[in-house]
Amino acid sequence: MLSLLHIENIALIESADLSFGDGLNVLTGETGAGKSIVLDAIGALMGERVSRDLIRTGEKSALVSGVFCQLAPLPWFEEMGIFPDENGELSITRQLTADGKNVCRVGGRPCTTAQLRSLGRQLINIHGQHDSQQLLDEHTHLSYLDSFGELGPLLTRFQEAYQNLTALRRQMDALKMDEAEKSRRIDTLQYQIQELARAELRPGELEELSDRRQLLRNSGKFMEALEEAYFALSGNEDQSGAVDLLSDAEHALGSVSALSGELEQTAELLSELRYSASDLAERIRDLKEQFDFSPSELDRLEGRLDVLYRLRKKYGDTTEDMLAYLERCRTELEEIQMADDTLLRMEKRYDSLLQEATEQALELRKARIEAGERLRIKIEEELRQLDMPKVQFFTELTPKTGELLMDQTGMDDVQFLMSANLGESLKPIQKVASGGELARIMLALKNVLAENDPISTLIFDEVDAGISGRAAEKVAAKMAKLAKHRQLLCVTHLAQIAAMADLHFFVQKGERNMRTHTEVIPLSKEERIAELARLTGGTLISKVILQGAQELLEQAENYKAK
Repeated sequence: MLSLLHIENIALIESADLSFGDGLNVLTGETGAGKSIVLDAIGALMGERVSRDLIRTGEKSALVSGVFCQLAPLPWFEEMGIFPDENGELSITRQLTADGKNVCRVGGRPCTTAQLRSLGRQLINIHGQHDSQQLLDEHTHLSYLDSFGELGPLLTRFQEAYQNLTALRRQMDALKMDEAEKSRRIDTLQYQIQELARAELRPGELEELSDRRQLLRNSGKFMEALEEAYFALSGNEDQSGAVDLLSDAEHALGSVSALSGELEQTAELLSELRYSASDLAERIRDLKEQFDFSPSELDRLEGRLDVLYRLRKKYGDTTEDMLAYLERCRTELEEIQMADDTLLRMEKRYDSLLQEATEQALELRKARIEAGERLRIKIEEELRQLDMPKVQFFTELTPKTGELLMDQTGMDDVQFLMSANLGESLKPIQKVASGGELARIMLALKNVLAENDPISTLIFDEVDAGISGRAAEKVAAKMAKLAKHRQLLCVTHLAQIAAMADLHFFVQKGERNMRTHTEVIPLSKEERIAELARLTGGTLISKVILQGAQELLEQAENYKAK
């Protein structure tokens, strides 16, 4: 449960520290005092998305921190490797800055807002006024039913079968085409295959021929450079080259090299240099002899490159790309030519997958029908306790339409029906329920779903809207009963609910130093009586109203003591 909450610079709250306890924790106060700010702060602490406008005007940052205790083992702890301390407590902090950055820490270790949000959904469940409006959207009814019936594993198995079915269906659709389109595509593929095959492409050919063409186009310069280099190294009959001159130098030093070690080393270096020069001369001579140039070769090469460049515009930048395209064309042509046989095999597989998905969907439908009946019984029992004894509740399953008669949720559309008064027929809940009835139905639904929910802290944000009198008493009793097993935090305007509180906080707005401030004050018993009187009688509080508030508080304490 949430035991401590610290708030800094959140909206109108400059600083506040709240110590929550087991059972029912209630926040009351005038409209606009800032009760929902506390819940916004808790939402921020749970990793929910918040606007930077939540930061108090004039401040650069805001901070929310909380301490949780009595926590059950959660999957998040194992996944993240972060656990409560030796006292069983877990601290969480989140700092919000005006530039939109967040700093989140769990147990002193940093984490992302997404990770914090994942943890928050395992710690606290927040129910707001908008939850009742979800009952008006029949698309949410299926998820409520599956959640109540714990049908997740059945739904997952069906979805796997359905995804296999639809994936195969897409493959089959890709193979299907009319005969005219098929004939046109075959002609196109055959032409492209013939054009590419006739070219007899080789990997790397384009680059190789481009280099050869560059060489041939500069053949004059090439041969002139080789001739000059060879002459410089080898000379001719009239003039000595570098090799002959190095040989003369080597001979000259050789005659005196024995006179000193340094002369001997110099002669050896000169000898190595002559050998290298001689090797270079031979290499250049070989290049001259190997280079075979003719105008006809350049013409043939230009023609070949022209063919490759034309193919390149249509099929790829390199010969490797063109060869890959050729292979794809051959594969596609084979698939089209074999499409009829492939489709026959796929159709047999499709029938098998359709049967499997249908069986899974029917099993899911059966489980939903059973869950719907159990939900009816529990909801009607809850509503009787909430002063709606005549209400009939029913979960209607209708088959889906369409070609497959199913989608990723199964074969069923689900809608909650109700009859609010005796003798009236069942109708969609959104057509017959008033605001107060919706609030109580949602509370009943939340209570039923909470039976299988491991979350120990529930927050109710004015879910009592639209109810009063005896219905308010019933809702208050229901919440007090629920608070015996879970921690509840509730924002309310009803004295009946506030009277059931185990801890009662008053949210008060005032002015200090020319600024508006909101404070959250824990109330003593006497202060609670005054607040209950305010909730009952408004600003004009008489002795009779005070006595009534005291009696209401005593009745609540007696009820909880039973």
